[in-house]
Amino acid sequence: MYDTILVPTDGSDVAAVAADAAVTLAQRFGADVRGLYVRDGDGADDGDRATAAVAERAAAADVEATTAVVDAEGPVHRRILADADEHGADCIVMGTHGRTGLDRFVLGSVAERTLRESSVPVLTVHEDTVVDRNLDAILVPTDGSDCSEAAAAHAVDLALATDAALHVVHVVDAGVLPMDGSGAVFDELQRAGQRALDSVVERAERAGVSTIRASVLSGTPYRAITDYADAEDVALVVMGTHGRTGFDRYLLGSVTERVVRLTDRPVLTVDDADGR
Repeated sequence: MYDTILVPTDGSDVAAVAADAAVTLAQRFGADVRGLYVRDGDGADDGDRATAAVAERAAAADVEATTAVVDAEGPVHRRILADADEHGADCIVMGTHGRTGLDRFVLGSVAERTLRESSVPVLTVHEDTVVDRNLDAILVPTDGSDCSEAAAAHAVDLALATDAALHVVHVVDAGVLPMDGSGAVFDELQRAGQRALDSVVERAERAGVSTIRASVLSGTPYRAITDYADAEDVALVVMGTHGRTGFDRYLLGSVTERVVRLTDRPVLTVDDADGR
């Protein structure tokens, strides 16, 4: 599933959580870990310490690791993506950071730009995130878009590789319903959601996923997704980075960013170039 997992680090607490997550995935899939510090100015000593910490975590888990301290030479996220390409990384694991309120995480700008532009899956974690090596339950929201279908394909592959239960949800966005509360519009949105679910379920059944649960939900999409993930205690959320642009969409991209900010569960984001 994964051969090389890239973990950018800045030596922070959340970067340490990301390193632990990368090592856990590496153990699960027999992958190597690459610790990367992108120096934006001075900081060679900081980079050496940060990458050494990644290597130590990998060694303790008997995972092969390499490390590098490199100069940014432009935007930091672009250097991360270039390193992923140069070294054949097939997954990037990054920490997000900072709270601005009682219940809201602010996605670090480097992580945000990385997940938006990456051509390989990006796993994001918070300071409180724990990645379960067993990955026994995986959640994939869908809106029927190409990108959510790519995320679903990746989630199916993960479910097969880990024998996880696959949870598939579509959220009817209450915010797009007309003010008069037209039942006909709601019914049509539900039917569209069911078609999106059926597509993913059929894919999973053809692949041989043993346990599949599908649900059409309603409400504010990112809240419904995070609430479902908590209620079902899923180990991983897999989401596309872009969504539909028509009336029946719920803007999967912006929903994904909000889910990443709010949930303490690991979120794996997949671009529509991946997963198929």
